[in-house]
Amino acid sequence: MASETETKAPVTPELPEGLKELQEKYAPQLEDAMERLTEANEQAKTFIRKNPGTVLLGAAAVGFLIGRWAARR
Repeated sequence: MASETETKAPVTPELPEGLKELQEKYAPQLEDAMERLTEANEQAKTFIRKNPGTVLLGAAAVGFLIGRWAARR
């Protein structure tokens, strides 16, 4: 009898042939997109850390404009 604390290997269902083809075709592109997004995220974090005042003023300006736009509707 297996203990409840034992970890089980994740069950991966067998993909239909059409989905396997899509996975093989688009997996490299998705990995590339993930790498680019991760890099862009790091650049944004660095900019925010170096320029917190600019970011806060920009956020306030965008919030003000959205508020004005929403008030007109």
